[in-house]
Amino acid sequence: MILTVTLNAALDITYRVPALAPHTTHRVSDVRERPGGKGVNVARVLAALGHETVVTGFAGGPAGTVLRELLAPLAPHDALVPVEGATRRTVAVVDTASGSTTQFNEPGPAVSPAEWARFLDAYDALLRDARAVALCGSLPPGIHVGAYAELVRRARAAGVPVLLDSDGEPLRRGIAARPDLVKPNADELARLTGAREPVRAVLGARRRGARAVAASFGPDGLLAATPDGVWQATPPAPVRGNPTGAGDSAVAALLAGLVEGLTWPEQLARAVALSAATVLAPAAGEFDAAAYERLLPDVSVTERTEHR
Repeated sequence: MILTVTLNAALDITYRVPALAPHTTHRVSDVRERPGGKGVNVARVLAALGHETVVTGFAGGPAGTVLRELLAPLAPHDALVPVEGATRRTVAVVDTASGSTTQFNEPGPAVSPAEWARFLDAYDALLRDARAVALCGSLPPGIHVGAYAELVRRARAAGVPVLLDSDGEPLRRGIAARPDLVKPNADELARLTGAREPVRAVLGARRRGARAVAASFGPDGLLAATPDGVWQATPPAPVRGNPTGAGDSAVAALLAGLVEGLTWPEQLARAVALSAATVLAPAAGEFDAAAYERLLPDVSVTERTEHR
């Protein structure tokens, strides 16, 4: 199985309004709730790709109860660890006139040292059956900033390939623990390395400890620094839709490719096609399967050699 870790899982709530304007009252035309958090989205995509997946992290309070109820009928297996604090909610307000989305993210539950210790026991047990693990998203209050570095080291000690997708100091410390792959977006990559030039930035990130770095640049696709070279993958044409969750789909594709032993060009092509197909889907954790099959053969993957 493939394990995804979402330490700051969320109940995602989406409001749709005809037009979003400040300082006014809005009539909501549609409300949807779904289990969320980056690792949960990754697990749902992996399950749709045919992989057995397990979700772990924390869940608590009324929102945590609803999250687990919504997760129960889905393919990913729920191995979330209960906590006293309340799972956060994320509220997305979709302006149907413009297609833009405004996001409000709560901080998450305060996790105690005892709860963190229970999670580590559960994590170590799950690693015994894992073929790969993804560590995804932000840290809730109470979790030390080196948490991802600790989880990377435990996965490496268990011989399990590990992918890290986070930001800021948790990413900085986590990458120093030498994960197999990190997947930042352009802004996260710039904050990590201080470089804006893409090739220099991915190479700089790799020098910080990761075996490979695959950075997403939105509609421009992915750029990866790997042991086999630097590769750029771009979609055949821009797609319009909701970009929420596109990066999580890229993580799922990369993790699946890692487990399946695909080459880096094959992994990157899948990731770009799946990201674009997610933009065309209505919600994170979902993708347009027909669009994915249509786009995949036309993704361009080229090796960048100017850094040599």
